[in-house]
Amino acid sequence: MSEGVAVQDLAECVEAEVVGNADTLISRVAALSDAGPDAIGFCTNANYLDALRATRAGAVLIRREHLEACPTTALVVDDPYYAYAAVAARLYPAKRPAAGVHPTAVLADDVVLGDDVVIGPHVVLEAGVQVGDRCQIGPGCHIGVQTRLGEDTELLGRVTVGAHCEVGKRVVMHPGVVVGADGFGFAKGPGDSGWRKVPQLGRVVLGDDVDLGANTTVDRGAIGDTVLEEGVKLDNQVHIGHNVRVGARTIIAGNTVVAGSTTIGCDCMIGGSTAITGHISLADEVMLMGMTGVTGTIDESGAYASPLPAQPISKWRRNTVRFTQLDSLFRRVKKLEAASAAPGPAARRQDDD
Repeated sequence: MSEGVAVQDLAECVEAEVVGNADTLISRVAALSDAGPDAIGFCTNANYLDALRATRAGAVLIRREHLEACPTTALVVDDPYYAYAAVAARLYPAKRPAAGVHPTAVLADDVVLGDDVVIGPHVVLEAGVQVGDRCQIGPGCHIGVQTRLGEDTELLGRVTVGAHCEVGKRVVMHPGVVVGADGFGFAKGPGDSGWRKVPQLGRVVLGDDVDLGANTTVDRGAIGDTVLEEGVKLDNQVHIGHNVRVGARTIIAGNTVVAGSTTIGCDCMIGGSTAITGHISLADEVMLMGMTGVTGTIDESGAYASPLPAQPISKWRRNTVRFTQLDSLFRRVKKLEAASAAPGPAARRQDDD
């Protein structure tokens, strides 16, 4: 944590307009309700105006339309939450361990390490691995043969990256991530001969600035590659199947699954526990609400949702029964429509005349 940064310095790092005392020293971030004179908070929307009016913070990041409700020094920005991310990073700079290779690490003879690399305890780097400058590989990580890590990439601990994968610059993998495991490929044999494993011969390619949450898995391609383009962000426990392509800057929340050979466009936002079937595509700038089930291609940008909201169990039971009756109800309605559209006896006699 910082010992104190002047409001003016914080404003410069987020291009904010200061309204109030630019010399106030800020040493920490805090929620509006918990902040003191040494803290900075943020207000994202009108739901928090009461907390803003009552805050004791030394400074607050706000939008211009909330300025009248601010009782303290304001940093006026277009997006307070986005600015908060930069301010928090300024006040809480990451502590980098000393460069070097831990004595318990196991490195193949031909491993290539860049400058200022950190290799933690019990790390295994197999033959042909290349590690870029300033990379940090945490305890218990395993990097497969001929895999390359770009500059400033960080593997936090117990991360596995399979053979022949390509990892870009500034990639972050949180504990338990597995990149490059085999995709789920099996061919059904005749009779009772069972399933035959299909070799997974592709790679995983991660672009620059990708972030993978804890216990997330990205399978290698079956023949081609599984690709996450630059700036993709995956939450914890996301599963990406083989040969999937995720477009640049797309963000996917936790427990989402994407089946194989699906293409997701750029700048998409996918809510938690979403299930996306295989061999389809999503356009750029698609937003899927949490628990959405996607079974077909989405060609147009926009927001989509499919789950039912929570409701009292008695109502849910009635609606579930009615759902099972939809097909018979549909057929009855079609018959009624057909009967009402058919000409009556009088109309038929006039036609005969």
